[in-house]
Amino acid sequence: MLNDKKIICLAVDDEPPALQVIEKYIAAVPVLQLKTSVNNAVDALSILQNNEVDLLFLDIQMPQLLGTDFMRSLINPPKVIFTTAFRKYAVDGFELDAVDYLLKPISFERFLKAVNKVLRLNITVSVNDFSLKTTPPNATADSFIYLRADRKNIKVNFDDILFIESLKDYIKVVTKDKTIVTKQTISSIEENLPNNLFVRTHRSFIVSLKRIESFTPELIQIGKYEIPISRSYRHEVEKWLHSQ
Repeated sequence: MLNDKKIICLAVDDEPPALQVIEKYIAAVPVLQLKTSVNNAVDALSILQNNEVDLLFLDIQMPQLLGTDFMRSLINPPKVIFTTAFRKYAVDGFELDAVDYLLKPISFERFLKAVNKVLRLNITVSVNDFSLKTTPPNATADSFIYLRADRKNIKVNFDDILFIESLKDYIKVVTKDKTIVTKQTISSIEENLPNNLFVRTHRSFIVSLKRIESFTPELIQIGKYEIPISRSYRHEVEKWLHSQ
């Protein structure tokens, strides 16, 4: 089914910038091979009817036909990773046995997590053929994220973040020199953080592993801040802390 152990991919998105991001990410992962990319479901159907495709990166909200409805129309669909700017479609996506559901803007780290899920399903490709240490495209020494606050997008380096706290529909991102409050859920930002740099300690807190100064089974100390460790997250936190 695969060509030289490559996972053959089709990317579908009606927004050119979003499509370019997926194309760039696919090109950066050796085990993936882009067959082509298209901007609508009709062209995607034609590609699928005439070519072997193993993995579909599919936008959900497209003109004329939703990506979820497109998947329902396929008799023998390939594995699919949905991409969308709207969290409300998540349930539909997983009901269609999607491998994963990527919320835009998609970070390279989060993209890799989704690809590794595909590898664990094993489309005849060994997990040993791929590593999460794949270098992201245009990688720089300072990885970062943009946060919307005060009517502008603020660049925040991952290295500067101390911890993140949930405030219901908002989050508070505490860095070494400032605090940013932005409208976003803690779960959505967690998806866009490198999982080797941050760990969730509580339903309301994510901490930077490199900023931890000390810890007990119940608390993490970062400077003057004491971050709680809840019972439900304790095992995962301890695993990460003892591996450092």
